[in-house]
Amino acid sequence: MLSLLHIENIAVIESADIQFDRGFNALTGETGAGKSIVVDAIGAVIGARTSRDLIRTGARSALVNALFTALPELEWFGENGLGPDEDGNLMVQREIQPDGRNVCRLNGRPITVAQLRGLGRQLLNIHGQHDGQQLLDESCHLGYLDSFGGLGSQLTEYQAAYEAFHTLRREMAALEMDEAEKARKIDNLTFQIGELERAGLKPGEEEELTQRRDLLRNAGRLIEAVERAHLALSGDEEREGAASLTAEAEDAMHTAGRMSTQAAELAGRLAELRISADDLAEQVRDLREAFDFEPGELDELESRLDVLYRLKKKYGSTVEEMLDYLERSRKELDDIQYSTDTLARLEKRRAKALSEAEKKARALSESRRRAGEALQDRIQGELAQLDMPKVRFQVEFQLKEGEFGLDETGMDQVQFLMSANVGEDLKPIQKIASGGELARIMLALKNVLAENDQVGTLVFDEVDTGVSGRAAQKVAEKLADVARNKQVLCVTHLPQLAAMADTHFSVEKGEYKGRTFTQVETLSHSRRKEELARLTSGEHITEASLKSAGELLDAAERYKKGQRRSV
Repeated sequence: MLSLLHIENIAVIESADIQFDRGFNALTGETGAGKSIVVDAIGAVIGARTSRDLIRTGARSALVNALFTALPELEWFGENGLGPDEDGNLMVQREIQPDGRNVCRLNGRPITVAQLRGLGRQLLNIHGQHDGQQLLDESCHLGYLDSFGGLGSQLTEYQAAYEAFHTLRREMAALEMDEAEKARKIDNLTFQIGELERAGLKPGEEEELTQRRDLLRNAGRLIEAVERAHLALSGDEEREGAASLTAEAEDAMHTAGRMSTQAAELAGRLAELRISADDLAEQVRDLREAFDFEPGELDELESRLDVLYRLKKKYGSTVEEMLDYLERSRKELDDIQYSTDTLARLEKRRAKALSEAEKKARALSESRRRAGEALQDRIQGELAQLDMPKVRFQVEFQLKEGEFGLDETGMDQVQFLMSANVGEDLKPIQKIASGGELARIMLALKNVLAENDQVGTLVFDEVDTGVSGRAAQKVAEKLADVARNKQVLCVTHLPQLAAMADTHFSVEKGEYKGRTFTQVETLSHSRRKEELARLTSGEHITEASLKSAGELLDAAERYKKGQRRSV
């Protein structure tokens, strides 16, 4: 669960520490006080997209720390080789800088934003006030159903089969052309293959030619330098070289060595020097003799490199790339020349791939229909608890249209239907659901989906929009039910929801020295009554509104006690 949230320089919040607890945590406050900024901060620390505009004016950066405790063994930990410390604590940190850079850490160790996002999906879910719009989008319904049914792996298997079929279709389409196009393609490929084959390309050739050309371009100076070195070592008819002079010094020192031990030692060193000089003289002579430059060789090299340059402009940036292009062109020419045979082979493979994709699509569709029936029952039960017992909810299936009736999602088109009143026909949910109904249906759906994952914390940002009266009480009770097994954080304007919370925070905005500040306070029982009275009656709090707030708190406590007894 999320135990502690530390916020620095996020919008109007200069600094805040919020210590959340298990169960139901509610945040209330005036519109614009900064409640949703707390949710934005939570989103930032689990990898959501952020903007530099989130940084408080005048601040050098923004920082969010989140401490998670009592976590299960998440898949992310094994995949990334990171996890809680020895006390089971997981400290997640994200710093947002004005230049757009983000510094993310997990228990002090750097991680990427992508890693943080992957971890965040397993730590908590944020359900915003605009989630209802997704419920209106028919394209999202199939994803909701697959998530409820836990059909991810089955969908992945189908998609692999569909992609194999789709790849073969693309290969066949590339070979299906009219005769004129076929002739043009054959002529073009034949010319390119011939040009490359006549060039006689060899791997590594260009590097060897370039080195040899550079050598030839500097041949005169190179030979002159080597000959001077050879003359210095070996000498000529007019002067002695270093090798012969060293030998002469060695003979003289040998004579002296018969009279002095020190001279004898120096004679030995001169012998080593003479041997080295003789060896070097031979190596320099061999190097000079190895220089074998034919007249016109440089011109031939330049001509060959020019050929390679012109070919590279057409077929690849290196000889190796051009050879690869040659092989691909040969294969393409064979495929076209023998396209009838190739198409026949591909058609057999395509038919087999289509059969496999259809088989997996049918199996996936059957699983979806079973999941659809279960989802209908679950949503109906949830809606009854949310004061919508007369509403009917149905998952409608239709087959995909098109040549094969398949796409990357399978063979099913799915949409959610509902009937809000007795006697009315089922219609697409986006056509008849009111704002309050959408909020409750989305809450029911989110609650059902949350039961199938390991996420321990659910954040609701004003999902009670459009709900009031008896329906608000039912939503409050539903959130309390959810909070028995999950940690719930809820931003709300409704006193019924705030009263049901186990921990209640007030978010208040004020001014100090010409700057706006937001503070988050954990409310005592008496302060909760005042806040609930404000939510009910506005700023004019009376004894009657305080009494009503106390009764609301007492009723919420009785409901939760009844929950605990029923466990």
